[in-house]
This record gives sequence, C-alpha cells and structure tokens, in this order.
Amino acid sequence: MSEREWWKEAIVYQIYPRSFNDSDGDGVGDIPGIVEKVDYLEALGVDVVWLNPVYESPMADNGYDIADYRAIHPRFGTMADWERLLEELHDRDMRLIMDLVVNHTSEEHEWFVRSRDGDPEYRDHYVWREGEPDGPAPNNWESFFRGSAWRYDDEREAYFLHLYDESQPDLNWENPDVRSDVFEMMRWWLEKGIDGFRMDVINLISKPEELPDGDPETDGLPVGAEHYVNGPNLETYLGEMHEEALADYDAMTVGETVGMEAEDAAAYIGDDRALNMAIHFEHMNVDRGEGGKYDPVDLDLLELKEIVSRWQEALAGEGWNCLYFSNHDQPRTVSRFGDDGEYREESAKMLATVLCTLRGTPFLYQGQEIGMTNTSFEDPSDVEDVWAQNFLEEALESDRYDSFEDVRPVLEECSRDNARTPMQWSDDARAGFTDGEPWLGVTDNYDEINVEAARADPDSIWHYYRELFALREEHETLVYGEYELLCADHPEVFAYERSLEDERLLVVCNFFDGRPEVDLDLEGEVANRLIGNYEEETSFGETLELRPYEAGVYRLS
Repeated sequence: MSEREWWKEAIVYQIYPRSFNDSDGDGVGDIPGIVEKVDYLEALGVDVVWLNPVYESPMADNGYDIADYRAIHPRFGTMADWERLLEELHDRDMRLIMDLVVNHTSEEHEWFVRSRDGDPEYRDHYVWREGEPDGPAPNNWESFFRGSAWRYDDEREAYFLHLYDESQPDLNWENPDVRSDVFEMMRWWLEKGIDGFRMDVINLISKPEELPDGDPETDGLPVGAEHYVNGPNLETYLGEMHEEALADYDAMTVGETVGMEAEDAAAYIGDDRALNMAIHFEHMNVDRGEGGKYDPVDLDLLELKEIVSRWQEALAGEGWNCLYFSNHDQPRTVSRFGDDGEYREESAKMLATVLCTLRGTPFLYQGQEIGMTNTSFEDPSDVEDVWAQNFLEEALESDRYDSFEDVRPVLEECSRDNARTPMQWSDDARAGFTDGEPWLGVTDNYDEINVEAARADPDSIWHYYRELFALREEHETLVYGEYELLCADHPEVFAYERSLEDERLLVVCNFFDGRPEVDLDLEGEVANRLIGNYEEETSFGETLELRPYEAGVYRLS
C-alpha cells in the first residue's frame, strides 16, 4: 500500500466561478455566491474545492489570461470575499486549491507590459524573437487555439510566443528571474492558507532555446508540440519548484499535463515531488479522431480500458492518478460517454461508479453530480468559448462545411461551452443561477435536471454519488488497493478487481445500452453487491448478463 496522504483519500469538487452561483444579479457567478453554497458542498460530501481562476484578468480566455496573480477580479468579488470562502471551507474541514497558470500570462500583466517596453528587469520574462512584421514567423509552431503561435508586437518590434490565445504570451522559464517570481507568488498564496494548486498546462513550460520547427504531420496536437511537451528542462524546473515553493507546506498539487503518456509520468509525479498527480488527456482522446478536439468519433471501450489500465499500472508505485471524466474544458460526461436521453440516470451512475472505484483521487465537476448534459447553440452568437469561436470561423472558411447549421452538431458535441453553462440549482427562471441575464445561456432541460429535484429524489444521481463517497471511505481498498483489469477483450464491459490485504472488490460496468454477457471466472466465489445503479440485483451464474449501462461493486468471498 502506498503512503497515506489526505489528498489520496479526498473527493475533489471543481468550481467554475462564472457559472456556479451569482449572488448579485449581474449574470456572472461570484465568490459570495460560492460562499452561499458551502453547506451544499458539505452535504454532498466533498473534501476539496478546486477553484478555477478568479484573478484579475481581461477575460480573453475566461480567466486563464491573468493580469495580476495577487488580485481578485472585481466581477468575482474582493480579497475579503475570498478570505471568507477559505474560512468557511476550513470551518467545515474542507480544503481549497487554486488554479496556478504560469505557462503564460495576460498581455496586460505588469511583467509583459514592462517586457514589451524593454525594461531590463523584465525584458527576457517572455519568449521574444526578432523578425519583420510582414516576414516569416520565427518558426512554424501552431497555437492550441489554431493559427500561428507567434504574434508580432509593433511596440517591441519583435515576435512573442503564445501557445494559446494571442493575448496570452508565454513566460520564459529559461530565465531564473521568472522562476523566482513564480515561486514567490506561490509561497504568497500558501501563506494565505490555501491547500495546494492545480497547475495549468504545467508540462509545457520548458521550451528548447533554439526553438526548432515542428513536424507538420501531427497527431492531434499543434505543430511544434514535440519540442515543448515535457520539454528539455521540465524535470529540473519542477524539482526547483518543489524545493523553493512547496517543500515547506502540506500542499496538494495537481498538474495538467498535455500530451503526457503514462510511461513518462513517473518521472514527474510522486509524494515528494512538485506534482502529486497529473491530469492527463489520453482517455479524453478515445472519442476524437486525427483532427483533434473537433473531430468526434465513436467511443472505443477497448482503447479506453487499455489507457486507464496503463495509467493505473504506471503509477502503482510512488505515483498517483487524478480520476476525471469532465472539467471546464471537456463536454458533459453523460452526453459524451453515456446516454443523455433514455438512460441518462443509469449511464451517469455507471460513470460515477468507475470514477470512484479506480485507484486515484476522484475529481467531480460542478453539475456532474446531477447529470447535467451538453447544451445547444441556436446562433453563432451563442458560442462564447474562444477555442470554439476559432474553430467555427475556420470551419466556415473551409470547404468542409456550408453553413453554421452544418457545423452546429460538432460544436454541440465538443465545445467547452458545454461545461460552462450555468449550474442548474432549481426549476426557477434561469435555473436559480441568477436574477439577471446569465453570461452564457442556461441549458433548456433545467426544469427537469436541477439540484433541488435531485436532492428530493432518494434514487437520484446526486444521492448515488454520496453513497459512492461513503463506500470509498468505508473500504480503503478502493483508495489504496491494487488494480487488476478483467475481461480485457470485452468490447462493452469494463470490469476490474481492487484488492488490499484480505479484501477483494469487483467492479463491473456496462458502457452501452445493450445486454451483454460476461464471464468473470469467479470459480465458485460468492459476490455480494455493495452498490449498484439498478434497484434489483443481477444474479451471478456461470456468466453475468448486464442491463443497459448497469454498474455494480461487489465484495468477493
């Protein structure tokens, strides 16, 4: 069994502040609105809140373009509001982790303003290269948001690198002064009492000094990614971060690691390293084709099982897994990997079962606990996500699509806006999220899918999550136990065993709407169901026949 840590035993709940709860009627969620719902979080049974960025920002990328790391955006409230939120969470034995965005800043950040001006102290805080405004870019790298990763700046008369939006210049981590400034800022937040960080695209911070061209033939990632994904000095920088900013604190650290594979993860993840666990993307690509995020394909369960099992095994020693199916950058879980129609409740509970029974720390995204679904776009103006806007513009300029209606199904399946629609609290107007006009349209089904209705129904997805949390707390096998994949070649069923000392638990999940049979080869063992998403149990025989999206956790004896 790996060393016990509080963050390994925790349930993390991710809050996207703009869309969680609006306290002042301006249509944008805020920190006082989160404070109003702290009792709700306690009732659900979560242990840690991950707060998406609430820092000062021009909001070109909904807060991931930070203009001041030590200030709260007025739209979200004040520092006093934030301090009250921290106090309210800590009073209930819940913890708070903040988003750390240090691959890039906003172009409005003081560091960039002074770097653009040529201030000697900040001149090299960003990745600048000489060039002509109408000449070729310094290399052929592409932005994750499409187009060139370079923008010419008339004031500095040079190009700066931006792996994301053109208003998000990349910090130059090769400069020790940048690292020093970042580590000082991290210590500042830890001294204020936070319990850790979720680190945005942290494995992209190291770029090779020569900035060579990338291979134009890519597999879902932008051109050039092979040079900065797990870049040449990443391990060194993360080691320095641990020593300079984290080692003196009992902090939980979660690194978002774009393009990282399981075989590489162990080099960066561990109890005594800068990253306790990683948010990886391999399992998020099983239903995406060669075109990347906006190229949806059918789910291949065999591939999903192979990826999940590979990560379970690769981090079985000193490492740890971050378990998730949804976040602010992904479509809604039940619409993506389940059935948001006839079997919405069954499939949402099945996915919850997987989330809470694998080895790792479960991350629950707001609304997932009630089975919120993807949204719809009636008009191009409904699209708020800058990534989706760029895709839409490019798609309409291509020969592949003739009109918005042609592109619309792809947007409704893949856009990040799906996760960012307002939280559905009740069947009141605007889903109880705000008294004003919401910044993003509320999904139409809020009159049926909402927290108030879910809490009133003892058989709801909400209550099923609470039961899973309690089961995880009761059986440490689900936290620290070994993982073994069963029925690896079954195309419809995900089954595995968790074992610790004398306890063996069996998890069986049907990922589709059929009725598959599966031979679990129990050899006369008795399987007692601990939890399941159908009221009546399926009886075991030589084979087990599963109902649509059926899930169960059993103790073997």
